[in-house]
Amino acid sequence: MAKVKIQKQTSVVKDKKKYPFYFNLLLLFIPIFLIVFLEIGLSIFNYGEKFNQWEYIDSQKMMCNPEIAKRYFYTTDATPYPSQDLFDINKKDNSIRIFILGGSSAAGYPFTPNGSFARYVKMRLELLYPEKTIEVINCAMAAISSYSLLDMMHGVLEQKPDLILIYAGHNEYYGALGAGSLESLGNSRWIVKEMLFANKYKTVQLLRNFIKSVMSLFPKPEGKGGTLMSRMASDQMIEFDSPVYKIGINQFEGNLDEMLQMAKDAGVKVILSDLVSNLKDQPPFVSNNKKDDTSAQFNYDLGMDELVSKNTTKALEFFTKAKDLDALRFRAPTEINEVIKRLAEKYNYPVVFAEEKFNKISPNGVVGNNLMTDHLHPTITGYQEIGKLFIEKMLEDNLLPDSKIDIVNNEFQDKFVREHYNFTHLDSTIGRYRLTILKGDWPFVKSPKSLAQIIESFDVQNFSDSLALFVIDNKLSWEQAHRKMATWFFKKGDIKNYLAEMDAVIFQYPFVYDYYEMISNNLITLKLFDEALPYLYKYDKIKENAFASKWIGIIELSKKKTDIGIKYLSKSLKYNSQDAQVYYNLAGAYSLTQNYKAALDAINSCLMVNPRFNGAKNLQNQLLNFVRNN
Repeated sequence: MAKVKIQKQTSVVKDKKKYPFYFNLLLLFIPIFLIVFLEIGLSIFNYGEKFNQWEYIDSQKMMCNPEIAKRYFYTTDATPYPSQDLFDINKKDNSIRIFILGGSSAAGYPFTPNGSFARYVKMRLELLYPEKTIEVINCAMAAISSYSLLDMMHGVLEQKPDLILIYAGHNEYYGALGAGSLESLGNSRWIVKEMLFANKYKTVQLLRNFIKSVMSLFPKPEGKGGTLMSRMASDQMIEFDSPVYKIGINQFEGNLDEMLQMAKDAGVKVILSDLVSNLKDQPPFVSNNKKDDTSAQFNYDLGMDELVSKNTTKALEFFTKAKDLDALRFRAPTEINEVIKRLAEKYNYPVVFAEEKFNKISPNGVVGNNLMTDHLHPTITGYQEIGKLFIEKMLEDNLLPDSKIDIVNNEFQDKFVREHYNFTHLDSTIGRYRLTILKGDWPFVKSPKSLAQIIESFDVQNFSDSLALFVIDNKLSWEQAHRKMATWFFKKGDIKNYLAEMDAVIFQYPFVYDYYEMISNNLITLKLFDEALPYLYKYDKIKENAFASKWIGIIELSKKKTDIGIKYLSKSLKYNSQDAQVYYNLAGAYSLTQNYKAALDAINSCLMVNPRFNGAKNLQNQLLNFVRNN
């Protein structure tokens, strides 16, 4: 009887487990349906941040999304942002389009936005190709690792670049998603890449925000300092050749390898650069206490001794080893540069040897504060050197249209660019303040001061210093500060410095045509017509309009360039046919060419628009006599 009972129970259990196939399928699709429904709802209500790579400015221009760094920073509130370089949505046939990828050194810190090597590259290309549209789009940002660059590479290639310049590798440990970073998603490249892919979905962003909200309920550990650099260093001590050290090397190699493969598949040319660090004037941040060759400080001291003895080659070896053994990995180890060169050779892409160049032009053959502002960011001269190396490599490897090496012209252009870099005293002060804040925090000092304390210590002596302070304190944008400085100079009658400030703004935002009209108007008011003419031509180039054409015509006519004057005055009438002054000047221009009939038509039109225009009636009578007598 017991056996029969057990069999019956087993039969009942089996009957209960028999569900229709569609029932199991439904169980599978319900969570998927709910996630899709949630994603659609979040999108409809515009939840969260826009993580798209590009932002449309108008129907013609776009730029890298200023908020794109939020893809990579999960817990950090104050995220970096790329330079606001505009470029055409629809690439012009006569354009040269170059993208730059990298970290803070590629972005031009501490002189962002107008101190980077991107500026040098663009100015040189504009000299080489005055007839072409030059687009240099700098997507570099502070504290991002190669994971971010790989993530952005897809979008960059979609924009049909002619060339990509890469200066990256310093942030593989403490940059966002780096091996020792506060912003980490683990050490699996596959997992990190999949999470970055998922970031574009609102549902993932909702989950991120929920986790962040929960984490905010718990007390935060006391941080090491206030700068982005200090906050990002989570696993602070990373010994040479340790597991975390190797993870950083491997992630960089894997990400860069994938990036170069993508570029090769897309048929896009790439130039890489190895990395430069301050060797002579930056002692190791963290060293063991041993007195042997495993100690970073020991090797650094040996380098100093060799430098005193004029053994520069040996000194360079010791300084380099000291940097590699530094357990606080803010400077890329030599192995990162070896990866760059190895992968460049693998994909047959050229390399710029910036490290070798910086050492070569430095006193005693070792780079220090002569070309570096801190541990790894170059001075303005240093950034110009990197830009020059990139340009020379473009020319050397024929990566530009009809590129031919002309040594004499090359040196002349280099000199011209350096002398016209549009880098003002205000920019210098902003950079100095940024460095003061950086070096007032860990790891440069043992007892960091708060940002407020450092700002209070600034010696603000004049209006320029106060504007720089407002930029640092996020009370003014870089552009607003330059415009206020320019206005101050203009009111003082200092036209040279007024134009220097506005030139800096125009170079950064060349498509904001209001700047050109404002400058031209101010100069014309002061009767500085020769100074106004270049701005009028630039204005007309980016936006054909009545104002620019009119004044180009008037000024060129005053220079006895009658044909050009007629061309632009006539062009002005296409946009505004009710300007009596244009008709009057056009009548004068035709008179100079003895085309009296055309001149009479022009002056008649002038009087139709304004019967009382000064001098028009007399000129009409003179022209009537000429026409009757001829």
